[in-house]
Amino acid sequence: MSRLKIGIVDDEASMRDALMALLAENQFDPVPMANISEYRAAEREVSLDLVLIDLQLRDESGLSLAMDIRKSSDLPIVMLTGRGDETDKIVGLEVGADDYLLKPFNPRELVARIRAVLRRYGKSEAVSSSRPEPSRLGFGRFAIDQKSRVLFDESETEIALTNAEYRLLEYFLERPNQVITRVELLSELGNDLTKYVDRTIDVLILRLRRKIEENPSKPVHLQTRRGQGYIFVAEVP
Repeated sequence: MSRLKIGIVDDEASMRDALMALLAENQFDPVPMANISEYRAAEREVSLDLVLIDLQLRDESGLSLAMDIRKSSDLPIVMLTGRGDETDKIVGLEVGADDYLLKPFNPRELVARIRAVLRRYGKSEAVSSSRPEPSRLGFGRFAIDQKSRVLFDESETEIALTNAEYRLLEYFLERPNQVITRVELLSELGNDLTKYVDRTIDVLILRLRRKIEENPSKPVHLQTRRGQGYIFVAEVP
């Protein structure tokens, strides 16, 4: 199978380069474009499977491009922006974007969202025998599916997690039995911290314990190491 082609419309060269590397690393075929004119030229030559569009292109509007695409095509659209205005998100989704992500974003989250949008459109990815995609990370009676970003219990019932809770849990599971400081966790969660007050990590830890521990006050998995940070005690396959 050939790789799915992902268009990148962003006027910042460093961002285009970073996105190209990320997409190529995750078995996609990136097609970079610096502006709307380059997109128009590329669409005549290449059949894209999804396009990433920066909301604020230099002297142009990513929203206008999304609107034009949606008038004549059902091409999946994911919008990227440095703005934090909720209005931008609403407008972007109303004009036909399938998803919306703020810069700076977590690379793994962007890839997960791209895959989620592609699945909704029934588009399948190429399979690479040399680099299989991670599937599940298990602990106790739970497991997370890294592709769908979902937590399941032993009966395959989905346990609802917020984005920040999922990212925190995945971060721990990829580093089992290691003491991780609050500073490391704050850095990993990035912009999600703006949603909370001080002692953000402690709040998220408490919420996560309520969902994965039988007795949150005496956690088996997500333990505190006083004066050091936190440790996730688990036998992770």
